[in-house]
Amino acid sequence: MRDYKKEYREFHGKPEQIRNRGLRNAARRMLASAGRVHKGDHKDVGHIRALDDGGSNSQSNLRVESIHANRGRK
Repeated sequence: MRDYKKEYREFHGKPEQIRNRGLRNAARRMLASAGRVHKGDHKDVGHIRALDDGGSNSQSNLRVESIHANRGRK
């Protein structure tokens, strides 16, 4: 039987996952301070170039999308 709790904890405890989560949160805060997103506006902040591919939190690499459009992609 799979231990989903353990798998979740091990995956999200990896240093690269901690780093990426921190960068995603920083991107959201940056765009919130610029007035492009607001709490409860049902928008996601995403990176145009993935963080693993050398993407950064520069304004030119960030995009704002509706939650529906972003999370509905496959």
